Amino acid sequence: MNTFDPGASRPRRRGGVRWWVVLLFGIYAAWYWFSHQQDAAFTGRTQLIDSSVEEEAALGLQAYREILSQSRVVSQGVVPGQVGDIARRLVEVGPRVEADLAAARGVSPSIPWDAFDWKVSVIQSDQANAFCLPGGKIAVYTGILPVAQNDSALAAIMGHEIAHALLRHSAERMAQNKLVQIGSMATGMAISDMEPQQQKAVMAVMGAGAQYGVLLPFSRDHESEADEVGLMLAAAACYDPREAIGLWERMGQASGGQAPPEFMSTHPSGSTRIARLQQLMPRALEFRKAYCGK
Repeated sequence: MNTFDPGASRPRRRGGVRWWVVLLFGIYAAWYWFSHQQDAAFTGRTQLIDSSVEEEAALGLQAYREILSQSRVVSQGVVPGQVGDIARRLVEVGPRVEADLAAARGVSPSIPWDAFDWKVSVIQSDQANAFCLPGGKIAVYTGILPVAQNDSALAAIMGHEIAHALLRHSAERMAQNKLVQIGSMATGMAISDMEPQQQKAVMAVMGAGAQYGVLLPFSRDHESEADEVGLMLAAAACYDPREAIGLWERMGQASGGQAPPEFMSTHPSGSTRIARLQQLMPRALEFRKAYCGK
């Protein structure tokens, strides 16, 4: 005997948003944001981090070993000693610079310096690049040396990269990406009753909003923050901070004007960077005078 199901012939109604999913994600995002806040070293800016320095250092060491195993490491000649000496001077002044900046803000220093096991390598490559991974693993590519031209400019580059590690920018980006990924999953669940084309449109808008409204601006802020702290480290280590201006002018020339528009980039534009460094220069020169007497 056949039975008639009045609901079987009705098409599934589409187009609604599951607002309870949006609400739950909003509650989770608020909890996650406020429960993982801390003050950034040197600057005191509030940042989102949900990992420990030790966990980050372990990941940094693993990545460092992998990179070196796939690279041509320079161990002979003048350059490794030159780069190693700059790194040593920058790291040695770090605790004092942090203490002075913390005192100016009326807070206590927060960097666990014992958790950093500093190592520096020079990699033979045409890349004009350098990095410092979490935990203090530094690498300088030989391609950056002709652009730097002198020790003070190279110290500005290395100070910038060391600042990224000290400010824990990698950990902050991981936490931000985690929140964005969970938000993307929540959005997918919330709009699962929409037509497929509508879902694609909404997800595209959400993705672009997260990329251009959250991730890229934070990345540019990290670069500017590392520029500032790196400049102070270089000045305190008795390098001439004014060389940073010429450095970024040469970096702009080396790029051949091929950089994307600033809002689409992970880095500030060259002109923005130079203008910011010029604003910071009087303070950097004061640091150099206070630490070096010149």
